[in-house]
Amino acid sequence: MSIGTSLLYFIIILLIPLWAQARVMGTYNKYAKVANSTGLTGAQVARRILDYHGLYDVGIEEIDGRLTDHYDPRAKVLRLSSENFYGTSVAGIAVSAHEVGHAIQDKESYAPLRIRHALVPVANLGSNLSYLFILIGAVLQSLQLILLGVVFFAAAVLFQLVTLPVEFNASRRAMVQLVDLGLITTGDEKRMARKVLSAAALTYVAAALVAVMELLRFILMFVGMNNNDED
Repeated sequence: MSIGTSLLYFIIILLIPLWAQARVMGTYNKYAKVANSTGLTGAQVARRILDYHGLYDVGIEEIDGRLTDHYDPRAKVLRLSSENFYGTSVAGIAVSAHEVGHAIQDKESYAPLRIRHALVPVANLGSNLSYLFILIGAVLQSLQLILLGVVFFAAAVLFQLVTLPVEFNASRRAMVQLVDLGLITTGDEKRMARKVLSAAALTYVAAALVAVMELLRFILMFVGMNNNDED
């Protein structure tokens, strides 16, 4: 890559996640101001969906931060940010229902979720070591180190790709539960909840896109150096 092309590339991979995050926060902030028609809090909505699916053993805890909501499969605990735990907004109950979707996936041994869990240690290792091997390989002109870095990074990319169906499925489950259990009752609420869940998915799509772009860049680097060695 030329200097200009490289600069443009790095600007793009920086802007993609920033754009996705801005969309998420903008959509969430908008519908965090709209109270849901049932008056239920995010914690109450989560509890109703969990109990409906017989997940009485899954606890619900408050956690600090904003949009720090997540499901911990090891502790069997749903952790909701304070705003969503106590709040009654459409955005809050949509996020809470999404996290319950992960608990339901866990109960049903949803295959992509199991695969993602299995990939966690490999992905962590890959994301931590890949850049180091590639950087050292580029400095030392070592194809073997670069290839090792590419393999490690590919594992991290695979984790990002497997995450997509897990998150999309959790959002689909959330919408079904919110509607079927009467937790959102109007067409406007359905539209708003769907927008919140769709915007949240953008962060995962953006992360996967950037990861794939980086993997392709590393592969091209390896191929280019390999071709130079053969000339």
